[in-house]
Amino acid sequence: MQHFTADDGARIAYRDTGTGRPLLCLAGLTRNSSDFDYLAPHLNGVRMIGMDYRGRGASDWTGAESYTIAREAQDAVQLLDHLGLTSVPILGTSRGGLIGMALAATHPGRVSGLCLNDVGPVIERAGLERIFDYVGRDPAAPTHAAAARAMARNMAGFANVPDSRWLEEARKHYRADAGGLKINYDPALREAFLEAYQAEAPDLWPLFEARADKPVALIRGANSELLSQAVANEMAQRHPGMIFAEVPDRAHIPFLDEPESLAAIRALLRMTA
Repeated sequence: MQHFTADDGARIAYRDTGTGRPLLCLAGLTRNSSDFDYLAPHLNGVRMIGMDYRGRGASDWTGAESYTIAREAQDAVQLLDHLGLTSVPILGTSRGGLIGMALAATHPGRVSGLCLNDVGPVIERAGLERIFDYVGRDPAAPTHAAAARAMARNMAGFANVPDSRWLEEARKHYRADAGGLKINYDPALREAFLEAYQAEAPDLWPLFEARADKPVALIRGANSELLSQAVANEMAQRHPGMIFAEVPDRAHIPFLDEPESLAAIRALLRMTA
């Protein structure tokens, strides 16, 4: 894990692994650069760059008011500057896809292509309510093994997922201490989420349409509660060249090592070569 310092003094952690063409990987709301561990073994000749947003993973906790898409997009640009990269394709999972769309609209020259993992310009309320239930809260499970069993029971829309994968997930996203499992991000993220949750939903279609002249791919979990089939269809209509993959037996979010996910990501990388 490496670090750079943002313009406000925050120390931001990132991973820079592999060699070849760079791919900026932006994780989900409560997650971190380990989101892309399952994908990494399947991408040869790709330099994968993943960032822990402020307040998550190994980055500094900077307070709820700074946990915004705008600030996280600014951090992403500063990471590219730190690495001397001008234009890169972006793979954005959930929150990361929203950041990717924001960057495409505000810094179009920095984004050569965009792959969205189970997110789009319209976010279904049911998906947000599910996030509301857990964000900023420690799990009730006392051990990683117990948390993995709870995930297997409670993650509606997922099937044919081995127990070992749920255990990997539990270990990635919860840390163990004497009192049980703890979330590995700032609990104040809940305050930031609630503020956005209670506000009127912005119109994000202009951000998506800003990519009309650049390659776009969309990966959707077939059982997603966050990204509806109707919105995915509308995205395809508004961007006729969009690469689209639907992943069976997955809700929010696909793990990205599924054959359908890999095909979409590889197709986007070919188009941005």
